[in-house]
Amino acid sequence: MTLHWVEYGSRDHPPVLLLHGLNDSHLTWRQIAPELARDRRVLALDLPGHGLSSRPDAGYELPWYGDLVGRWMETVGLSQVDIVGHSLGGGVALLLLRVCRPRIRRLVLAAPGGLGREISFALRLASVSGIVERFGQPFMALGTWLALGRWRATLPRRHLSDLKAMNGRPGTARAFARTVHDITDWHGQRYSFLLHAREIAELPPIAVLWGDRDSVLPIAHGKALAGEVEGVRFVKLKGCGHDLHHGDPQSFLKEVRDALDAASWPPVCLRGATASGGPCVVSSMTTRQAQPAAGAPSVLEPSMPPPALEVHA
Repeated sequence: MTLHWVEYGSRDHPPVLLLHGLNDSHLTWRQIAPELARDRRVLALDLPGHGLSSRPDAGYELPWYGDLVGRWMETVGLSQVDIVGHSLGGGVALLLLRVCRPRIRRLVLAAPGGLGREISFALRLASVSGIVERFGQPFMALGTWLALGRWRATLPRRHLSDLKAMNGRPGTARAFARTVHDITDWHGQRYSFLLHAREIAELPPIAVLWGDRDSVLPIAHGKALAGEVEGVRFVKLKGCGHDLHHGDPQSFLKEVRDALDAASWPPVCLRGATASGGPCVVSSMTTRQAQPAAGAPSVLEPSMPPPALEVHA
């Protein structure tokens, strides 16, 4: 199995990991990553079953994603990293708090999954039918074009055609269908971060960004997290839908930078956790160890089953 990622910037800079959403890839960060790379080492990972990563015949459960990404972080030497996750990538980022919490410095979640039951009708419908896995592969490229066609004029050149080609690769429909089936049922999302948040010894600084026109995951989920967890920074991006980093990339970038660069952060803890001994931590900026020279698009070849992982540059 192969995990693919692209790096921007110098390895002498503090690292930030970018995790894309469902049926997307590292390409989604083309307008964000180069700007962040001015003073950061940026790693844009293709999740398993997405982009240029392998599409194994696996279950595609959310914990499976978390395990693989956590092992990848260990293999490439990310001992302390900020994570920016969109949609599914945000859900994976939240799960990583249970997998490798000491490696995570700060989280920026853009309309993440796993914060509430409600989700779009289309994804609920896809979760209860085997039609997508059995018959959907020939239509995955066309579906990509239709889903992102509205951004044709604003996305970088060849973005849509490149993503269309990636999603046309064999196994994409299976990865999509099985992922949706795991995270969603007919009634909505299956996973809830708040149900397991007390299992995390210390919560890191968390910023949540959400578009006020999101029709996939309601903005109320982000507001609910900010209401349940003290210290969470919640930002509404006006006029943006679910793909808020496409809808207003400059405002998105500003909010990400503000969250990652903040010199200090108020205590982050579940409401009432201080009295009950739950997770609560006061966070501030930390200095991270420098890394060797910068790399280019990279590939991870893990030998399965775990734990052995091999990196091939």
